[in-house]
Amino acid sequence: MTWKTEWKKWSTHKELPSELKKQMTNMTETEREDAFYKQLEFGTGGMRGELGAGPNRMNIYTVRKVTAGLAAHIEENGTEAKKQGVVIAYDSRYGSAEFALEAAKTLGAYGIKSYLFQELRPTPELSFAVRYLRAYAGIMITASHNPSEYNGYKVYGEDGAQLPLTAADIIVNHMNKIENELLLEIKDERELLSQNLVSYIGENLDQVYLDYVKGLQLNNNVSNMNLHIVYTPLHGTGQTLVPQALQNAGFQHITIVEEQKNPDPSFSTVASPNPKEAQAFQLAIQYGKERGVDLLLATDPDADRLGVAVKNHSGKYVLLTAPSLCIATACSQLGS
Repeated sequence: MTWKTEWKKWSTHKELPSELKKQMTNMTETEREDAFYKQLEFGTGGMRGELGAGPNRMNIYTVRKVTAGLAAHIEENGTEAKKQGVVIAYDSRYGSAEFALEAAKTLGAYGIKSYLFQELRPTPELSFAVRYLRAYAGIMITASHNPSEYNGYKVYGEDGAQLPLTAADIIVNHMNKIENELLLEIKDERELLSQNLVSYIGENLDQVYLDYVKGLQLNNNVSNMNLHIVYTPLHGTGQTLVPQALQNAGFQHITIVEEQKNPDPSFSTVASPNPKEAQAFQLAIQYGKERGVDLLLATDPDADRLGVAVKNHSGKYVLLTAPSLCIATACSQLGS
């Protein structure tokens, strides 16, 4: 099927949201071809792509399609797998909350229960929630540390880990059987609630997770270290749990980078929300120098990637998680 055939199918779909219709109208010929010549690839790391109309973009229809593939995979594993259900979380990106709900609506059409976080939460908590709730799978709506025009969809197995290649291939095979993602059935949210096919989760699970994280601590005497920390969530999910987890561990001197504290899908204070890049630490460095802080921490939008910077013997902050650990390079990148 050529990209022009796909374009026509989408452009004539009567229920296409107005925002997607507008995007299609404003596309150049080159943009149309790129958006419609294939479907987004799905693998062990899930899928991610630019937001917009077309099968090669992240939108409600590509989300429904991959969710339908996952649902078919769950169905193959029997009634008990369907009852176990799927945990769904999302980050601060454009469309994340909507895509999470679309995934629940699609699963509901297959009679599969969803545990949907009420608000944005980090990927590590999603992984924990899958195991704690004994769910069959987990979905995380995120594009990790990619730029703001991207979003994505990660799938986790019942062990809380990302899918192995065999499971990812099975989902792809089911996706390839779907002739028209625009016509996939979904359930209304109110119907899902009335049929107990969706349950909203949040603060109660947060506390269980934080207690679990506290139990992993090896050194219970950190409160005597008098360590001063600057932390930035880079406009992502980390603010929901990371400061509390640090305090639970005994770190009492924590300063949050205020400009990067709240969720912001445009990631307006950084070129890229990647905590393993020096530019993401610029505001944290300012805070650190002003306060004489020992340690700088940063997490990416879904808080599964950590960046760490400490002072070297010259008093310059060194990014430990840089691609290269050459102190001279890191120091020149980060500044004094």
